[in-house]
Amino acid sequence: QVQLVESGGGLVQPGGSLRLSCVASGSGFSINSMGWHRQAPGKERELVAIVTSGGSTNYADSVKGRFTISRDNDKNTVSLQMNSLKPEDTAVYYCHANVRSIYGTNYWGKGTLVTVSS
Repeated sequence: QVQLVESGGGLVQPGGSLRLSCVASGSGFSINSMGWHRQAPGKERELVAIVTSGGSTNYADSVKGRFTISRDNDKNTVSLQMNSLKPEDTAVYYCHANVRSIYGTNYWGKGTLVTVSS
């Protein structure tokens, strides 16, 4: 009932910036929160950042001060501005939404690859 589509991934040099976006579409839902998770090769998936419909945010310690998450509630979108990127930020980034819906509560996008390399 809810589809999440990520965009904005790509190759960037260390110290560079990249902006990811995610659009939620469908019907019969309202969003409680949206966020980003990532999974690097050979590592477990981890939370990067989340934002609620009320605007509160939470970040992983590894990205605090470098990444900024934001939402447009009317457009059901979430963005992740990533600055001062490091090679260890290389991962597949997944969009996540927690919603109010009779069809379900948690939805995931298919992911977008971010590669930080010189």
